[in-house]
Amino acid sequence: MRKIVAFEQVSLDGFFVDAKGDMSWAHKQDAEWNAFTAGNAGGNGALLFGRKTYEMMASFWPSPLAMQRMPEVAEGMNSLSKVVFSRTLETVSWRNTTLMKGDLLTSVREMKQDSGPDLVILGSGSIVSQLSSNGLIDEFQVIVNPLILGAGRTLFEGVKEKTPLRLLRTRAFSNGNVILYYEPAGSL
Repeated sequence: MRKIVAFEQVSLDGFFVDAKGDMSWAHKQDAEWNAFTAGNAGGNGALLFGRKTYEMMASFWPSPLAMQRMPEVAEGMNSLSKVVFSRTLETVSWRNTTLMKGDLLTSVREMKQDSGPDLVILGSGSIVSQLSSNGLIDEFQVIVNPLILGAGRTLFEGVKEKTPLRLLRTRAFSNGNVILYYEPAGSL
């Protein structure tokens, strides 16, 4: 059975995008952080996106600028299998991408039952909210950035039920980011 992992960045006040929908604030560069992200991008998982995150990622990672700035991450992002859920996209052009137009919950339940690599959600807040609400995320990897945005969208916008989590481990980075690894803990 495949695992679904949500790998997300948030500000200290809990927003994953600012009030204008921007998340460029989450892209700090230093050697330690770059090595960590390059290692993650080189993993053997498959990426899962909503339309907005897919369009943002597909506009950058296949570009010459991405290859120049972060060649290891770009190579990993471009070679990984990708699944994008969208009701409005007609085609996808990013290499190794499958477009899914069916029901998100039904499709993800089926994907979890298949053999294959784990699925990693990057960004895609509405997908994280829907899958969280239905108990379909197996692990949350949340990077807390040392920044207060004051306004924006929360990652779990629309979640109505409490979801207790169990802390698995943490890691602090010299750039001030802290990653928290959680799994669902069951009922309260």
